[in-house]
Amino acid sequence: MYARDNGAGASSWQPQTIGDSVITAATVALSMLADPTRLRLMTCLTDGEQDVTTLTAAVGAARPAVSQHLAKLRLAGLVTMRRDGRRALYAINGAHVHRLVVEAIHMAEHQVADRPPHHLPNPR
Repeated sequence: MYARDNGAGASSWQPQTIGDSVITAATVALSMLADPTRLRLMTCLTDGEQDVTTLTAAVGAARPAVSQHLAKLRLAGLVTMRRDGRRALYAINGAHVHRLVVEAIHMAEHQVADRPPHHLPNPR
């Protein structure tokens, strides 16, 4: 029996040839998160669904700018939007996107602090 035949301890992701369309989609997602305002919006959404007014106050940007950023995130497939009456509610589009945002923030916290907040007993 070879080590690769035993699934125990092996990662579910194995290096393989990745298609151009997958690389393009990943590049678009990462480029959307490379903007500070959009990353702030996404970190706000890690706590759950929020409306534009709440997000505007949280990131400290003008409402039209927040709306434009949310539209770009939605177009890229990183957020979803649903209507509740006249309110537009935004949410992160799935667990993979949620983990990507959280891990990017955790990685950055490690770069700027010896003991980042997510390692404390009661983070944020």
